[in-house]
Amino acid sequence: MALAFLVPGRLDQLTGGYLYDRHIIEGLRARGQAVNVVELAGRYPQADEPTRTLAAAALARLPDQSTVIIDGLALPGLADCLKDQASRLKLVGLIHHPLSLETGLDFANARHYAQLEAELWPCLKGAICPSEHTAQALLAAGLPTDRVAVVTPGTRRPATIRQAKSAGPVQLLAVGSITPRKGHLLLVEALAQLRHLEWQLTCIGSVTRDPAASAALQGRMATHGLTDRIVLLGEQPDQRLTQAYQGADIFVLPSYHEGYGMVFAEALAHALPVIATTACAIAATLPAGTSLLVAPGDLPALKDALQQALTDDALRARLSNAAKEAANALPDWDSAVQGWVAALHKVTR
Repeated sequence: MALAFLVPGRLDQLTGGYLYDRHIIEGLRARGQAVNVVELAGRYPQADEPTRTLAAAALARLPDQSTVIIDGLALPGLADCLKDQASRLKLVGLIHHPLSLETGLDFANARHYAQLEAELWPCLKGAICPSEHTAQALLAAGLPTDRVAVVTPGTRRPATIRQAKSAGPVQLLAVGSITPRKGHLLLVEALAQLRHLEWQLTCIGSVTRDPAASAALQGRMATHGLTDRIVLLGEQPDQRLTQAYQGADIFVLPSYHEGYGMVFAEALAHALPVIATTACAIAATLPAGTSLLVAPGDLPALKDALQQALTDDALRARLSNAAKEAANALPDWDSAVQGWVAALHKVTR
């Protein structure tokens, strides 16, 4: 069957959502499936009028009866044409998480995205999600159960795993774009209360996707005098990211929302103790005994969890051993793609 994959902007962006898209596309092609990747120009998810015009034209050019996978971040750009195009195309959403739940949105924008998605999701023939939590949002919007599927992202298995902490400060690692949703500001506030302990934090993730969030984070680091203990590396290639996981002692990311959280699974695969929150799909991604979980936005609890992990070598060892065991149950990308093929058949048949 003809298959098109619509993504907002360039496919090679280094975020969890784009990495998921890319692995699925590469996996489908490896199985002999022709996939036409359409990179939509414009501003997403804001989707101003020029963006909507370009997106509508791209969708209109696709042949009749094509199966069209639409990354959920691109849906706002198709708001003017999705319903009309649904009659000639098999439209399937790849919904990473509801846009209305993005941290930092004011009430008006959150309501706008919630209403928009409630109108657009039912226009889809089906949807594939990375977690049951996201799937429940689609079912609540009215999609029938046989038109919604969950496919957990794959996880790469590292060739080697760091066995024990080296001498010097405890190495903390946070992986995620610098946006309000990832909780970097809260993390800095917690670490500022633990300056008496020996630690170093490395943050990997885009510092340009949300310039205001990056500026606020750097300002907070300077205010607390932590610029020599916190390093913002920006986006990094796979090899450098793997080295960062292997060199870390603790993975920490106090997200306010995650549709799945591929970086948490990556941390488990590297046998890292994890400090995270109970927000949305995170708790389901991290099995019991692998992590210290706190409520999203709870600064005292985050500070306490960090203090425990930084000062208790035996605790870190227990969490690391549990992570190593849990990693054995994580799907690899080959099985994820296989599941995705079955899910696509389910929601389009």
